[in-house]
Amino acid sequence: MIKKKNKYYNRSHISEAKFRYFLRCFAMDLNAYEAHQISHISHRSCKVIYAKLRLYIAKLSSENRASTGTFELDESYFGARRVRGKRGRGAAGKTPVFGLLKRDGKVYVEIVQNCSRASLLPIIQGKILEGSTIHTDGWRAYDGLILNGYDHYRVYHSKNEFARGKCHVNGIESFWSFAKRRLAQFNGLAEQTFYLHLKECEFRFNNRKADLYVILLKELRKNPL
Repeated sequence: MIKKKNKYYNRSHISEAKFRYFLRCFAMDLNAYEAHQISHISHRSCKVIYAKLRLYIAKLSSENRASTGTFELDESYFGARRVRGKRGRGAAGKTPVFGLLKRDGKVYVEIVQNCSRASLLPIIQGKILEGSTIHTDGWRAYDGLILNGYDHYRVYHSKNEFARGKCHVNGIESFWSFAKRRLAQFNGLAEQTFYLHLKECEFRFNNRKADLYVILLKELRKNPL
């Protein structure tokens, strides 16, 4: 029986030792050019592997099942700079993203066509089981969540209310800040790659207190790239 050259990356000409070294570069959030300089893997190959790793991470995210607990919901907009006179929800030239964060748990984000109730409710019901507690702002798309079996509490940002005891959405807002700071380094992303970069932000945020290298190594050992 022929031993696989690299058990973490199928059909690869890169040695396992070099790939592990490269994976550390990715875990450290170095860009593809920096990884190329350190690992001595060609820049083109580094970009290809980075794209594959982001797709791999996005697939891991899709495996997360619905759960019960206490959640924060919010939407944010990514993309072009603000257009004068158009702000907030529906801002021109921006991509709407919906996020939910389980307190003491993980964040999940998804690109949506718009932030209407029709767009958001199926995601909520697919990720949050009935009987859970949900915290939101006053956006009208969240009207009626109690009728869908949730305990629903709100803060009204339009009235300068950002926290009322345990009622707030500070957790999911901290993710938005993290994601926007991180994505700014790319100086704009193509529409077809934005989703994968967004999911990478989700993955890094969810594992910010863990060793990303160890996590990825374990996952790739079970299901190679």
